[in-house]
Amino acid sequence: MKSTVSALVLGLAVSTSMVSAQPARWTTYSIPQTGTSVDFPASIFTEEAGRPDGYGQRFRTADGRADLTIQATPNVSNDSPAAFLAKKHPPARIQYKRTTPRFFAVSSYKGDKVWYDRCNFSSGLIHCVLINYPANEERDWDDIVTRISLSLRGR
Repeated sequence: MKSTVSALVLGLAVSTSMVSAQPARWTTYSIPQTGTSVDFPASIFTEEAGRPDGYGQRFRTADGRADLTIQATPNVSNDSPAAFLAKKHPPARIQYKRTTPRFFAVSSYKGDKVWYDRCNFSSGLIHCVLINYPANEERDWDDIVTRISLSLRGR
């Protein structure tokens, strides 16, 4: 019985630290129609999970515990980052919010997940990354989210 419990505890520890267990294999995802590009860990987000509105791709981890959307859409109303964000009616309890004339980044908790959205604005387009991952793995995801966010580019 003791070995079964130990194996279960070890299995849980391995699954929750899977993000940081091995170095991630990074690649660049590009959207040719919009000039959007972003580095993402293809060894973590291994499954395609459909297409978002506009251009782009959704990805998820093999176990479905985290997902990433890379997306570009026309800025039809020519909104500033602050105006666009306000139109989306974000929840009142945002934990992190940064808005500049060229981008916004917001993050908070929803249930047992952390969500993070960053959108860059350029040449009539909005280039975004949206990431959802387990809140109990937040520290393991910090460097990954930062690299994805800072690598987001668009024409």
